[in-house]
Amino acid sequence: MKTNFKKFALGAVVMGASTLLLAGCGNSSKNESAAKDDSSAKVSGNIKLWIDTEQKDTFTKIVKDFEKEYPDVKVDVKVGQSADAKKDVSKDPEKAADVFMLPHDQVGQMAEAGLLYKNTKYADEVKKNNIPSAVEGATWKGDLYAYPYGVETQVLYYNKSVLSEEDVKSWTGITTKGKMGTNFAEEGANYIFAPLFMSNGDVLFGKSGEDLKGTDFNNEKGIQVLDWIAKQKSNPGVVQSSATAIAKLTSGETSAFLSGPWSKNDVKKALGDNMGVAAYPTVDFGNGEVPMKAFLGVKLIGVNQQTKHPLAAMALANYITGEKAQLTLFENHGIIPSNKADQEVQEVQDDAVAKAVLAMSDDEHSVVMPKLPEMVSFWPAMDALINDTYKGNIKADQYQAKLDKFVADISKENK
Repeated sequence: MKTNFKKFALGAVVMGASTLLLAGCGNSSKNESAAKDDSSAKVSGNIKLWIDTEQKDTFTKIVKDFEKEYPDVKVDVKVGQSADAKKDVSKDPEKAADVFMLPHDQVGQMAEAGLLYKNTKYADEVKKNNIPSAVEGATWKGDLYAYPYGVETQVLYYNKSVLSEEDVKSWTGITTKGKMGTNFAEEGANYIFAPLFMSNGDVLFGKSGEDLKGTDFNNEKGIQVLDWIAKQKSNPGVVQSSATAIAKLTSGETSAFLSGPWSKNDVKKALGDNMGVAAYPTVDFGNGEVPMKAFLGVKLIGVNQQTKHPLAAMALANYITGEKAQLTLFENHGIIPSNKADQEVQEVQDDAVAKAVLAMSDDEHSVVMPKLPEMVSFWPAMDALINDTYKGNIKADQYQAKLDKFVADISKENK
């Protein structure tokens, strides 16, 4: 399972909201009370951990260290978990792993479905040690439900033989001096360009990302964003590319590319020593340059609500997302740590992709992807809006009506 939030976002289009039918699964209050009341009790039990196949060796070593610290806990490390934790756990929660990986945009759905055990013991520690955006990604309705171990945003890759550091500071600079290869016309444009609305001052599901009626894209700022998207069709510095993005970068047809840490090796292979990495450029919607925002994803570890050993499961989740573990995951797999101390380590600071992601992970440059279950309706509607606007299928005098319908459609509660 190669986990990146672009894949989760696209997958959400075809996922139903069926997990919500599991709401009330298990006895949440009983288990949470037990964990709180027995917090000084002996941490013991046999528990199961589901992890990414590619990270088996790393987590196996981390777990061995955990078992030395907690000798009464035995962990069975299992691999092969799919990219959809919600689906995997909901099949049979009692047989699912006690501890597992999940993307943060599933927190709301899994919490509402009674699949996640609240972080009742280590919440203060997690909040203290991780950056605010990562804590936000692990939180649902004010409660911490998971344990962050990494952050992920898209960044700008560029060809240093064509574009300078000054050129890549703005969209205009990139598309005047070089060519931006990106996707406005196909599936997946939603993940890249939906944050443009937030760049221009709008909000998606409110400032908290949890307000179903809180989207305000259907205003003058939203119209400006659609107008900007439409103009990119005639921008000679913009080349439509999706699956061919790396090929066009390799051939020199394009000189810049928006993607995430998962593309680092491919871009390095394409550009070699000419690979440059930077935070997103600024864009101008008509009111001056503003930072172009990206969605921020948070990599999480969750605890199964049905675990028979909550103290052991929480201890494991906290340990494998701690400072030492996060640095190991960065060194072995390039996962950008959410831990504040790890972000200051020279090794992390010296990594070009990590440095760009860290620059993108503040409120000025990114927005934490909302966790509302209704995001399942957002993705296809946003793709259609961007694709049709770029292709010219939506005319300027239709922008307001299209935005009104878009906001109305995504504000309907999933039944």
